[in-house]
Amino acid sequence: MATLEIDCPVCAEVLELTDEDRAELHPGDVIVCDSCHAEMEVTRNGGGEDFELELLGILTVCPACGEEFDVTEELLAASPTLEAGDGSAVSVVTCPHCRARIELEFEDEGGGEGLSDLRS
Repeated sequence: MATLEIDCPVCAEVLELTDEDRAELHPGDVIVCDSCHAEMEVTRNGGGEDFELELLGILTVCPACGEEFDVTEELLAASPTLEAGDGSAVSVVTCPHCRARIELEFEDEGGGEGLSDLRS
């Protein structure tokens, strides 16, 4: 049985999909990375290597209220970027549940971005 290996675009974790797994996936279905909880939508699922995913968001937990929410590209694009006390760049997003302002720091991890810190 053939296995397709795909690198998560966020954390670079290898996602393995068997032929059986792929037979159940259709464009529009969502795959969640076990490592970083990034959500990816299947955009193409043909034979062999003909398979594509599009990043939807990164599931994270608000440090203020403990509720989960997706950090999407749209949310990040609408959020201001500030310089943290240690000189790193952080995006400031608002929790959709409790409205707390949260600093998200991303760092480059093996060719992809990874969520490294949450501060409210």
